[in-house]
Amino acid sequence: MTMSIPSPTPTPDTVRSHRRETYKPGATIGDWRPEDDGFWESTGHRVAQRNLWVSIPALMLGFVVWQVWSVTVVKLNDVGFGFTQSQLFWLTAIPGITGGTFRILYTFIGPIFGERKFTAFSTIILVVPMLWLGFALQDNGTPYWELALIAAVCGIGGANFASSMANIGFFFPKREKGSANGLNGGLGNLGVSVVQLVAPLVVTAAVLGAPAGGPQHDAKENTDIWLQNGAFLWVPLLVVMALLAWFLMNDLRVAAAPFSQQKIIFKRKHNWLMTWLYVGTFGSFIGFAAGLPLLIKNNFESQGYQATTYAWIGPFVGALMRWAGGWLSDRFGGARVTMLSFVGMAASLVVVIFALPHGGDQGSFWAFFIGFLAAFAFSGLGNGSTFRQIPVIFRDQHMREAEDKGPEAQAAALKQSEMEAGAVTGFSSAIAAYGFFFIPAMFAAMAVTSALWLFIGFYATCLAVCWWFYARKGAEAPS
Repeated sequence: MTMSIPSPTPTPDTVRSHRRETYKPGATIGDWRPEDDGFWESTGHRVAQRNLWVSIPALMLGFVVWQVWSVTVVKLNDVGFGFTQSQLFWLTAIPGITGGTFRILYTFIGPIFGERKFTAFSTIILVVPMLWLGFALQDNGTPYWELALIAAVCGIGGANFASSMANIGFFFPKREKGSANGLNGGLGNLGVSVVQLVAPLVVTAAVLGAPAGGPQHDAKENTDIWLQNGAFLWVPLLVVMALLAWFLMNDLRVAAAPFSQQKIIFKRKHNWLMTWLYVGTFGSFIGFAAGLPLLIKNNFESQGYQATTYAWIGPFVGALMRWAGGWLSDRFGGARVTMLSFVGMAASLVVVIFALPHGGDQGSFWAFFIGFLAAFAFSGLGNGSTFRQIPVIFRDQHMREAEDKGPEAQAAALKQSEMEAGAVTGFSSAIAAYGFFFIPAMFAAMAVTSALWLFIGFYATCLAVCWWFYARKGAEAPS
């Protein structure tokens, strides 16, 4: 059940207060009422859009830093590092540990300090791992432990998603949350494709000039490459986006909350259920994005298929479909779209399993690749739909409790639901980010086909949870 919140009749004092309120870039905003149509049309929409379109490229760069190792490892041995395939998979997996762990911290720290300030800070600190990586790659004697440590620090870039998604949800009314979160998350996720597409291009020439250092010799291709360019390229962009976030975004007082208030989500059943579902959608997206380049290299490179040519396309499709998932959910309901995503991912991985080489069979690259593209597409749908479900679930729950208690109680319930939904959004994204670690780690530790069958079994549990609690007739929290 969805209830409308009556807007209080403005008094002369509140009108004068509204006129004094500043909505300029960089300001802290106290009066924020996106569900008030008059406020939204006159002021809210413009301010929300400005914050959204600064947030998106900042988040995209966070994903670039988080995923830079997925494409870097493909060339390490070619320039003389000499690591095993297992070691290379671990280098792609390690950023998932720190990304997921720091997402938990970022979920709660953003509302404490203010999301504008925290977005600027969390963007500028990513300059450190990019500089460190660029210098380390110029020496193929750099020890494995140091590269693993750099990979761990790069993982902090993935944490930006938790604070960014929790923040953007506050700016938009319920009817637009799915689309807004889909755009922020979906276009932000494009950072995965951007780094996998752009990095292989810039390492082939001295495009950054002498300051970026000299080349390494690619023994496999018998040519010079500048592997460090794939890291140094992003440093000036990170600086620019940090400055734009500081000067153009806003802090919302309604989004401010100490941890003592946010921790209530750990007592909410739907926090844990939606986290389970988001692990299935986003965990798959980010884990597949991290592991796909090496899967192509290990299974199909001998047939002439290059990971750098194809790997970026899957995350690109998944990121775009995230927006579609949010848009469809605003119109048809998030739970239905989420169920579709799990059915689609399971079917897609069955195709991938039978397309992989086995025994003396070389497999079918195009069936493998199309299967993975479909898996990315359905995971993107689910990423958008689950993040639309969360605010609906918590809003409806709190508004039912405030029914018939008057406008003040309903307004307080709405504020509480927004705070909890934001915290759940960040927390669920934190736990799901461990998919970045576990999926490549599973590929390193067991047969790829065995890992894929385990994923399909997990999707079956997600499908059951979504149907029972959110999609069936008479469900506890239809969303």
